[in-house]
Amino acid sequence: MLNNLLRFNKNQKYIVFDFETESLNLFYNKPWQLSFVIANGNKVTEEHDYFIDWPDLNVGEEAAKINHFNLSDYNKSKRDAKKVLDCFEGFLYNKEYLIVGHNIIGFDIYIHNIYRKLLGKSSNYTYLERLIDTNCLSKAIKLQIPKKKDESVFQWMSRLNYFHKRGLKTSQKQMLKENNIDFKEELLHNSLYDVQMNFELFRKLIYQIDI
Repeated sequence: MLNNLLRFNKNQKYIVFDFETESLNLFYNKPWQLSFVIANGNKVTEEHDYFIDWPDLNVGEEAAKINHFNLSDYNKSKRDAKKVLDCFEGFLYNKEYLIVGHNIIGFDIYIHNIYRKLLGKSSNYTYLERLIDTNCLSKAIKLQIPKKKDESVFQWMSRLNYFHKRGLKTSQKQMLKENNIDFKEELLHNSLYDVQMNFELFRKLIYQIDI
């Protein structure tokens, strides 16, 4: 799927996703918002934004402030957790799609697994080889770390995920600024807005490194 450079592949299908959660815990942490966009080449064709219904949701005070959680809005719009997951996974496990997100290797893939377990499903990471993490791409570009010939894109992403350097800034906010993408800072950490901006960032990054 990645034999040709993505910048030239106008027919590649993408799913760009993001979770908002109760906290930053990677072991037990319910996602209360899931947003994703579907794109074909450079064009977004679908947008999905769901509040996920959990009877015992407990969003921490700090997380609520950062992620603009409003209990009244949540209660008005929450959707059945299984139906939301089924819709999402219909794209996630479809091998035609590359999967994009910012810090998804360090966070969101674990939240997805928690989500599955909360619904009584087993772990299923069979989609990992199709992941492209824009946080990792940003590190690769800034530090000039190319993919090795003998490693897959996911292995490269994983290596970059665990690479840290003092003073290196690769947050989505920072990368949007550096790539001259107009955005509204007060809307960041709303997962739908984040994925919209993340796809814009991704489109810029793939012109800066061969992938």
